[in-house]
Amino acid sequence: MKYESIPSKFTWEALGDIEEGRRTLGPDMPVIVYRLFQYTLKDVLSRECGEEAACELFRAAGHLAGMSLAKKELDLSGDLDFFVANLTKKLKELKIGILHIERADPENLQFMLTVSEDLDCSGLPIMGETVCDYDEGFISGIMEAYTGKKFDTKEIDCWANGDRTCRFEVQGQK
Repeated sequence: MKYESIPSKFTWEALGDIEEGRRTLGPDMPVIVYRLFQYTLKDVLSRECGEEAACELFRAAGHLAGMSLAKKELDLSGDLDFFVANLTKKLKELKIGILHIERADPENLQFMLTVSEDLDCSGLPIMGETVCDYDEGFISGIMEAYTGKKFDTKEIDCWANGDRTCRFEVQGQK
């Protein structure tokens, strides 16, 4: 990703004290509010920068989020089974989606995984395309935080493409 050469100003602390700031409303919000933000932002970026650049920006943001979440919220010290169990639990707890590893070849850094009830697209109308660019970056960032290696993640099945789960090919760079 070309955006990795520019230092990030993001910090986990910049997210603020949600418990303090939302004493009445709490930390949760409806998925529709998240999607309203995501899809209107992507629309504006697409119109201003072009569709390809907007998708790349979403992947870069997802990568930063995945790296940050993994480093702050996951125990990265265990073996792969421990890591996957920890990650699966965290994604479900945060209501991001339900992770399932279909195939894992850790020696070659190759994985096939699905995310069901995906925050980004489950329930969308069929648009004939995959739409989870942010998730591609998010998964790559999480895997990089765990392994220390760069990953390329490509969504191959998506709810918006007529499937009922999102499926991702994840390939580490050696």
